[in-house]
Amino acid sequence: MTTIDDRIRGALDEDDKAFLASLDEGRGMFSQIGDVLAGPLGGWSKLIFAVALVLGFVLVYAGYRFFTAPGIEQATWWGIVTLGILMMQGFIKEWFYARMNMLSVLREVKRLQLQVAMLGGEKA
Repeated sequence: MTTIDDRIRGALDEDDKAFLASLDEGRGMFSQIGDVLAGPLGGWSKLIFAVALVLGFVLVYAGYRFFTAPGIEQATWWGIVTLGILMMQGFIKEWFYARMNMLSVLREVKRLQLQVAMLGGEKA
């Protein structure tokens, strides 16, 4: 540990320490998904989440139709549809995880801003 870490810890009062401790707790996947759904783009996130659910049901149906298709032409068609929907699901999940990562990084930046502001206040 460096002296700057000790100085930052010394600058924090009990309220600030409790706030920083609350940022560390309960940061599981479902709480992060909740942050995405309630964040600045919460409305869009909820819409995309609903689209992902619908695509999930359509994916199951298309996969069923692919495996039960009577001819090669229909099997090819349902296979292409299944792959297309699977790709859409992948892009939606990538967007969600990118939002979760961005909000996590933003939380850490805010934490650092708070620590630097309190450290700067100690010198003044």
